[in-house]
Amino acid sequence: MLALTTACTGSTVQGRPGASGLRDPYFPKAGNGGYQVDHYRLDLAYDPADGVLRGKAVITARAEQGLSSFNLDFSGLKVDGVTVQGAGARFNRTGNELTVRPAEDLTTGEVFRTEVEYSGKPRTLSDPDGSEEGWIPVEDGAVAVGEPVGSMTWFPGNHHPSDKAAYDINLTVPQGYEAVSNGLLRSRTDTADGRTAFAWHSAEPVASYLVTAAVGKFKVVTGRTPSGVPMYTAVAPGEPEGGGPALARLPGMLEWGAARFGPYPFATAGAIVAPSETLGYALETQTRPVFSGAPVDEELVLHELAHQWFGNSVSPKSWKDMWLNEGFATYAEWLWAEEHGGPTAERRFGAFLAGDASVDEGAGSDWDAFPPAAPPGPDEISAGPVYYRGAMVLHRIRQEAGDAKFFALLRGWAADHRHGNASTADFTAYAEQKTGLDLTKVWDTWLYGKDSPR
Repeated sequence: MLALTTACTGSTVQGRPGASGLRDPYFPKAGNGGYQVDHYRLDLAYDPADGVLRGKAVITARAEQGLSSFNLDFSGLKVDGVTVQGAGARFNRTGNELTVRPAEDLTTGEVFRTEVEYSGKPRTLSDPDGSEEGWIPVEDGAVAVGEPVGSMTWFPGNHHPSDKAAYDINLTVPQGYEAVSNGLLRSRTDTADGRTAFAWHSAEPVASYLVTAAVGKFKVVTGRTPSGVPMYTAVAPGEPEGGGPALARLPGMLEWGAARFGPYPFATAGAIVAPSETLGYALETQTRPVFSGAPVDEELVLHELAHQWFGNSVSPKSWKDMWLNEGFATYAEWLWAEEHGGPTAERRFGAFLAGDASVDEGAGSDWDAFPPAAPPGPDEISAGPVYYRGAMVLHRIRQEAGDAKFFALLRGWAADHRHGNASTADFTAYAEQKTGLDLTKVWDTWLYGKDSPR
């Protein structure tokens, strides 16, 4: 603490500490105040033999206030050194917070570069709902997933979805291994010391919970969609070739999504098929969703693809807005089924009201236990009502507005908020403006109402 309370030695002291959290209603310590990140460069080396990760994070950010110090979310790993604007910076660790004190205060609007060197064995985190995230060791490799805050286990940053940034991720692994991340693979180079270096680039902004890294002896499959989007899929040993029949439909699904929701928002697509039992869920990591084993349900593949529009390109302003991710992706499943020989969305909607699990097994759940716009706590942000009742909110809009206005709303929402963040209040205002309807009763009953809408 002495290092942090010593007076600044710069010529002018005008800054104040940036906040150590953004007061998210469910994860109040996630993220940090006083700056916005523009770009991350992560230089990482990982050897599955010893499980040690060595890294350097180069974070380019803009100060939103004068800063005498600022925080980065970072969990577990040892910090070996920090510089800000090329000068050594003092730092202090408290829990999951890395507090950095630059040699000189940062001024409002200043673009500054922070470098953090670190090393150690990354941690796995347990979420409030009991699922695991963070850096997940698997047999002969590892997979990193970050929803909601697991990315802080393998790189320091501003880990809240409201601060999106571009990424360059350089992963070096022993020869014979593949290293996979988000975006486009710029290069794959064998080095003189028996390792292979992979350089991944994401030009479009990414929320940190959607960043991934996977190391393993994957079988890589590449190609293009009919419209020319490059595909890169990595499949763990022992899984079906190419990830199986459901994943083989991904290129066609992408074309279908572009027709329904507007142009695909990223430069590349694909998937990571991790070893079975790696996770108890799939995750929509940007451009390259992670599946535990080859997915057998094509609606699961469609769900994670739909997130590329709803959740990834249009990201939530806070974790309270999760229904904008999950309700939309669930309704995309309903639309896909409606057009590919399954039940119509109207039939599915009716089945939920009737509790008919023969049409959709989710209809037998407590889908109406709470309003999707107000989960009771952090352990409920991925619970059934966020998915199913969230999808039903969208169907009620469709019932009120008709198909022409409804599908124009979906396309407009994805286009007008492309690569940004949005809240529930943003959506309700946008929906009424786009459709020209007063949807107050829909919001009061389905979105915010505490009582069951049945």
